[in-house]
Amino acid sequence: MNESLHAYMRVGIIHFMAYPEAGSGNGPIDASLRKVLTDDYFDAVEITWIKDREVRDRARQMIQSAHISVAFGAQPMLLSQKQNVNSLDEGERKKAVDTVKAAIDEAYEMGAEGTAFLSGKYEEAGKEEAFQALLKSTREICAYAKSKGNMKIVHEVFDYDIDKASLIGPASLAKRYAEEIKKEYDNFGLMVDLSHIPLLHESIKESLLPIKEHLVHAHMGNCVMKDPSMPAYGDQHPRFGFPNSENDVQELTEYLQALKDMGFLNKEKPPILSFEVKPTAGEDPDVVLAGSKRVLNRAWTMVK
Repeated sequence: MNESLHAYMRVGIIHFMAYPEAGSGNGPIDASLRKVLTDDYFDAVEITWIKDREVRDRARQMIQSAHISVAFGAQPMLLSQKQNVNSLDEGERKKAVDTVKAAIDEAYEMGAEGTAFLSGKYEEAGKEEAFQALLKSTREICAYAKSKGNMKIVHEVFDYDIDKASLIGPASLAKRYAEEIKKEYDNFGLMVDLSHIPLLHESIKESLLPIKEHLVHAHMGNCVMKDPSMPAYGDQHPRFGFPNSENDVQELTEYLQALKDMGFLNKEKPPILSFEVKPTAGEDPDVVLAGSKRVLNRAWTMVK
């Protein structure tokens, strides 16, 4: 493409993945967030819980000053507490829903345009029961968000049998899920991640085309899945081109092309498309981010 990629997307970065210490809600959040906010390559930043009130206030002020879009991820909150929104234990299900509601409260406080979450583990024998539990939870979550404003609720599609082993899941089930929820709630959509597509045993088009009407947010990254003994195996989001990994310039080009062809990447209302990359042991987060930008720049030149 000769046109700037920024005309078709708001390039984002998942702050708590690029700087993993932030995922706990503690740590040196101010300094790493400032690095993102002072880099005008990024049009969006995705954050998660910030437990300290003063740190959260400073972060909100910086985000406002940076004139940047912000989205909120509840995934670290659910995963770190081993909570499951589709648990068949009603008490456990409610705990998980309450966690997402708390995330929504903080997301509104931070000026986020959306809050993302994920489904949990399931047993194959109870898959339909888990699906119904997920529908119940999602309806409660969407209703709560709608009662407070116009925030979007976004469900991220994860692998179903390798690492996170989430219910949603394969494209066919993600499609059914979105269709059911959107019968009642117009503030719901799905998120895809290039990192997860190989883990789902699907091609890029197999993952994207069935859910294109429901797609509201997307991530780009990498994974390792050839051998469990390999470094960064599973849903660990190593940098593009990591040894024995699945995604680099060619795969990102294919992903961008598919997203553009289906109208997700567009000039009228550019969506957030965020890097989800994490430094592995010994890697510098800032260098990994610089490499990610180079990969995106190169891939974009090959999009038609």
